[in-house]
Amino acid sequence: MDKVVSSAAEAVADIASGSSLAVGGFGLCGIPSVLIDALHKGTATDLEVVSNNCGVDDWGLGILLRDKRIRRIIASYVGENKEFARQYLEGELEVELTPQGTLAEKLRAGGAGIPAFYTATGVGTQVADGGMPWRYAADGSVELASPPKETRDFDFLGQTRPYVLERSIATDFGLVRAAKGDRHGNLVFHSSARNFNPLCAMAGRLTIAEVEQLVDPGDIEPDEVHLPGIYVQRVVALTPEQAADKRIEKVTTKDGQ
Repeated sequence: MDKVVSSAAEAVADIASGSSLAVGGFGLCGIPSVLIDALHKGTATDLEVVSNNCGVDDWGLGILLRDKRIRRIIASYVGENKEFARQYLEGELEVELTPQGTLAEKLRAGGAGIPAFYTATGVGTQVADGGMPWRYAADGSVELASPPKETRDFDFLGQTRPYVLERSIATDFGLVRAAKGDRHGNLVFHSSARNFNPLCAMAGRLTIAEVEQLVDPGDIEPDEVHLPGIYVQRVVALTPEQAADKRIEKVTTKDGQ
């Protein structure tokens, strides 16, 4: 039951080239930066990443992207990372843009063993009708576009309307960060750092959690647990320096303060 491993390098050592990863965080908030750095120091390439976004140019998933270690990304947001946009538009990176709520449900459903679900989000757009550019050619033409998805009318809450079928997401690995975790893998997230982390942990067939504070089993009250340890296979305890090494995308302060 003790899932603690000695280092981040050991935790990610079996992530091979071509693996798929669900990576927690939102912007730079709650990203598993230590695990990403350990993965970057390894040799895995041609990765398929599922994450809300892709870090920034020099932090988080951005360092893997910069070194051409990512082949394909399923994400909701491509801002804040110029290299992401450049690779996508120049045909070096395959990108499947997904509505944010749909992405969250895809991950949650994948972790719950639900293969697909219907949603009203995206009906009447390229999300459902197909034609969304996934990969561009070097000349700027669309080399690969999204296929059309199945739609179906449902009578729901007294209203009949079309819904689009979305397939769930399950990945080879999940990488997440928590404020606190015990040796059994039970996790607690701090405020907004919770974001996509529980969902990515659920979606990973083998999930690795880096924790800022490691405690013994029983030290976390059951009602405080945000993610039960059944979804976590490995735990990495961060040093105080690693736990404190965080970045803010845009620092905004009031005038005169």
